[in-house]
Amino acid sequence: MYTTTLSLPAPAKINLFLHVLGQREDGYHLLQSLMTYLDFNDEISLTLRQDGQIKRVGEYSVNEEHDLVIKAARLLQQQASVAAGVEISYKKRIPMGAGLGGGSSDAATVLIGLNKLWDLKASRRELEEVGLTLGADVPFFIRGESSFMEGIGEILHPFHVTPRWFLVLNPGMGVSTAEVFRDPQLTRDAQPVKMSDFSGIVGRNDLRPVVIRHIPEVGQLLEWLSKWGEAQMSGSGTSCFVAFDSEQAAYQAWTTKPKHYTGFIARSMDYHPLREWL
Repeated sequence: MYTTTLSLPAPAKINLFLHVLGQREDGYHLLQSLMTYLDFNDEISLTLRQDGQIKRVGEYSVNEEHDLVIKAARLLQQQASVAAGVEISYKKRIPMGAGLGGGSSDAATVLIGLNKLWDLKASRRELEEVGLTLGADVPFFIRGESSFMEGIGEILHPFHVTPRWFLVLNPGMGVSTAEVFRDPQLTRDAQPVKMSDFSGIVGRNDLRPVVIRHIPEVGQLLEWLSKWGEAQMSGSGTSCFVAFDSEQAAYQAWTTKPKHYTGFIARSMDYHPLREWL
């Protein structure tokens, strides 16, 4: 039977480390990072339309013109010269501006889902190229496996990350990725590292000092989390995490957290739930 509606997951990610190596003339930053998925996700619903319209249904905090979900659908429709349209609704669980890749993950899931819904038969590489124009993290979500990332987000090497449980907390506020990368005090001269230098452990995040200067509460959160292990900030956002060997240990920490912190406990995943779709 021909598919007309899809309900799909868009998982969160964390950066186990993030280094800023430099900046290109076009403004894009050269990065290195180790990224893996979490079994905590947004939910995306796609319903086929035959009239060519792309419509968003529901109430959302982001203006439609700035919504990566809508941008992804319109871009793919244009590049693939598709006559069909789609009705999109989604349930947000991943906080915005938190460094967990929520917007990028949503956009990637839309591209993967529309590839099936519109029967485009595009390859993984083709969708990654579309995704890169939307954001540096989008190709990672399309690639579908834990990766050592280089370049501006387009160079991805498979990397096995031993599954662990993560306590992920947020101080209740986000920060603009563009604002962080524009900051003149951001260090942009990290020395390149080799993939073999890492075993999946938590490392340094070069964006951390800048984010803490903008949002001091992130520093306070990291200080609290450090009681439980090596605490780090994810990506360019305000969410911070610490890894545990068991869900029980993570939950023990969760029960002691200050009430003003929001968050969740999730297990890391080497593979995206939709990896086999491409």
